[in-house]
Amino acid sequence: MTDTNKTTNQQWGGRFSEPVDAFVARFTASVEFDQRMAKQDIQGSIAHATMLAKVGVLTDEERDQIIQGLTEIEQEIARGEFEWSVELEDVHMNIEARLTQKIGITGKKLHTGRSRNDQVATDIRLYMRDEIDFLLEEVTRLQQGILSLAERNTDTIMPGFTHLQTAQPVTFGHHLMAWYEMAQRDYERLADCRKRVNILPLGAAALAGTTYPIDRHMTADLLGFERPTYNSLDSVSDRDFAIEFTSAASITMMHLSRWAEELVMWASAQFNFIFLPDRFCTGSSIMPQKKNPDVPELVRGKTGRVYGHLMGLLTLMKSQCLAYNKDNQEDKEPLFDTVDTLRGSLRSFADMIPAIEARGEYMYEAARRGFSTATDLADYLVRKGVAFRDAHEIVGKAVGFGVKEGRDLSEMTLEELQGFGDMIEQDVFEVLTLEGSVAARDHIGGTAPAQVKAAIERAQAELADRLK
Repeated sequence: MTDTNKTTNQQWGGRFSEPVDAFVARFTASVEFDQRMAKQDIQGSIAHATMLAKVGVLTDEERDQIIQGLTEIEQEIARGEFEWSVELEDVHMNIEARLTQKIGITGKKLHTGRSRNDQVATDIRLYMRDEIDFLLEEVTRLQQGILSLAERNTDTIMPGFTHLQTAQPVTFGHHLMAWYEMAQRDYERLADCRKRVNILPLGAAALAGTTYPIDRHMTADLLGFERPTYNSLDSVSDRDFAIEFTSAASITMMHLSRWAEELVMWASAQFNFIFLPDRFCTGSSIMPQKKNPDVPELVRGKTGRVYGHLMGLLTLMKSQCLAYNKDNQEDKEPLFDTVDTLRGSLRSFADMIPAIEARGEYMYEAARRGFSTATDLADYLVRKGVAFRDAHEIVGKAVGFGVKEGRDLSEMTLEELQGFGDMIEQDVFEVLTLEGSVAARDHIGGTAPAQVKAAIERAQAELADRLK
């Protein structure tokens, strides 16, 4: 009678006197999630076989058999015909076993000069390189969407906030260009992270290198890596690149979450600053009037899971001695989920941002409330020769009067304003208007419409260079 609680992995079972327990086999297997790296595993194996033939470890005929077999396996996977087996543990063993099944003993020669340790490290780097390239494209698309919305709102006046209190008037375009700058840093972090991902660990074997006359520079060139790694111990145990990526992803998600918070508020009836198209919202099962900004809310919520993955990866690595340990199998699920979460979040925002419509009349009215031109009045007094601290006090008293009377500074009469300082003249009303306030900040980085337009043009030129 067959013992259904036992199984074995024929690829490494020679050392063992009894088969692995069925539960242990399932518990230690990773194929259910690492099969997403099948393309990269085959890509790395083809390069490895090509190199082995070049150095004389494989014959040209064996190389061709292996490459043909791997190509056919890749096609089987693409068609959904490949049968994945938990008993074979991971993506690497599944593909190797199928290769041997297809081409016989030559398939067993593919693993010459390498280990699963350097193989998986290579696959992850190939996978991460592909994903980072896609994410960089999505960040660029998001930036294009921001510029599109900003370009339509260079003159749209809204309140600028500190402490979520009305501070000074700004243009909506200027506010959006702050988002653009944050996304630009996200792009640069991901691009810089890619440099450290793009280093080849294959050839480090289990931990000490191999006795075969391999050419690691050739393999690096075949796979498009910048260079091979320089230390075999570090090669198989390093997961810094995964932690660095998750850190960069966490910062990007933090930015998206901040924008999401603003979008949720701005779309509310209390603000009514923006219109979110229906396709990015959902309704209520009980309240028919509701239109919920689910996309930004969900992105805001998903930020926490990426933060958790960063802490999980840091904790995973913190106590590991050199070199490879089975613990490192736990790097993939948080890493993959981080990739998926960031992908989806960037895509949703890149789709949504350019579709937003600004409700300028509500923004303008909100900017009129809260004495947003108070600083302009203080600056006006300084230009009249008043010390800034004295000007601050004068304006504070004027604001107090306005609060009591329920009127903005611009709604007071000249006589009322002169009651706080006789140096105030008719020209004061030029600085107390919202338009005058934003126009006065006409320097690089300022909110003046002319400067916002210039910032947009600079950004468009940067993106044009990037996309060449």
